[in-house]
Amino acid sequence: MKNLLDNSLRFHQAALNTQAYRQQLLASNIANADTPNYKARDIDFRSALQGAMGGRIGSLALSTTAGGHLAASRDNPLERFAQYRRELQSSVDGNTVDMDVERAAFAENAIHYEASVTFINGLLNGMQRAISGQ
Repeated sequence: MKNLLDNSLRFHQAALNTQAYRQQLLASNIANADTPNYKARDIDFRSALQGAMGGRIGSLALSTTAGGHLAASRDNPLERFAQYRRELQSSVDGNTVDMDVERAAFAENAIHYEASVTFINGLLNGMQRAISGQ
């Protein structure tokens, strides 16, 4: 039963992790909108998710350094899927952040993330009802 649940949620876990990493990239772009020579980055969601599902990028969980310590790994396996965004309009200071593009991508990604969470909640509620016989 545990394997069935794990297999059902593996795709959704990978999608949520990928969407969360993309949200970090987009937030970083927005935060650095006024930083000279900052180059905006985004992730190719499809290839990153395929990499996660194919096992090519490893686990996205926290790595522990000692029994009592928890620390996030600094080397995110999704980092290799991050790409520099194409410059749409030149900036005098070399910054490639276009706030309209970033805000739209941020909002779109947030909606996808929320939809994924809602779908997972529905899946888990359905499994719980099936187990309890309701």
